[in-house]
Amino acid sequence: MRVFTPVEIAQHAANKYLGVLVAAKYARALNEFPGGASRDKKLTTKSLEELAKGDIDYRVVPRRRSAE
Repeated sequence: MRVFTPVEIAQHAANKYLGVLVAAKYARALNEFPGGASRDKKLTTKSLEELAKGDIDYRVVPRRRSAE
């Protein structure tokens, strides 16, 4: 099993916390495809590998504030 360092993840994300969130959401998206992703690796490992390579493009959408 490969270990991903916070520095490695933060290279392709704004910081390590955002990198982990992006990888987790990507793993959930991969899980939605039935049989589309090969199951030789866990989906979280696969998504962290792709994030570390820079293959995942994402954008941060700011939350809307509710009108009070």
